Amino acid sequence: MSIIQLNQLKKQYSGNYVLKGIDLQFSAGEIIGYIGPNGAGKSTTIKILTGIIGDFEGEATVLGMDVRKNPLEIKQRIGYIPEQAALYEVLTPNEYLDFVGKLYQLDEATIYKKGMDLLRLFELADKADMRMNGFSKGMKQKVLLISGLMHNPEIIFLDEPLSGLDANAVILVKEILAQLKQAGKTIFYSSHIMDVVEKISDRIVIINKGEVIADGTFESLKSEAHKGSLENIFTALTGDSGYESTAHDFVDILKN
Repeated sequence: MSIIQLNQLKKQYSGNYVLKGIDLQFSAGEIIGYIGPNGAGKSTTIKILTGIIGDFEGEATVLGMDVRKNPLEIKQRIGYIPEQAALYEVLTPNEYLDFVGKLYQLDEATIYKKGMDLLRLFELADKADMRMNGFSKGMKQKVLLISGLMHNPEIIFLDEPLSGLDANAVILVKEILAQLKQAGKTIFYSSHIMDVVEKISDRIVIINKGEVIADGTFESLKSEAHKGSLENIFTALTGDSGYESTAHDFVDILKN
């Protein structure tokens, strides 16, 4: 059985379709790289699968459940780490993790122990009781990552999860994702950082203007497109070319 399934998924805003009939299914234990240009429909897809957007056409199931009919049951068993989220910055990391943990029905002692252990791994234990309104974007992102994973979800949805993280934290997160996969978790990963997607994904789906234009392993996409890196494949398939010429024009304008 597919752990995630989309059948003719469509979504419109004021008559403009941002998803135009997506058909996809994914098996448990896969790392799926979901990539596309800005406005392609990546975040919209994730928000539908996580139950944030309920107004759509077609069918979407997660863990065998209809996302329209069973949004709370699904949310209990998934993790979601967005690029930007309302973090309630007047709270401390401990207070925020306590709040999120209780939403997932974890007991207070478990939340505190897990929270402190995970904050320590991200070198934030000494800031566990500091208000987050003074935190950098990367520090806030680390707290978001912990809050989305502390209940040990079966499926993890990540939408630009590395935004603002320093190089060491990026390396750590990549290793965490690899080991979560080994533990049988399914990871749905959307990002613009092509080299990370290329390295960690079992399967890569490229979406453009609301439609799937490529779906396969990196090796299969590379053999079909004959373009080498994922960045080159992406550029060839989405039709976004001419970067070198545009960059040359940009630098010329700066000189004048």
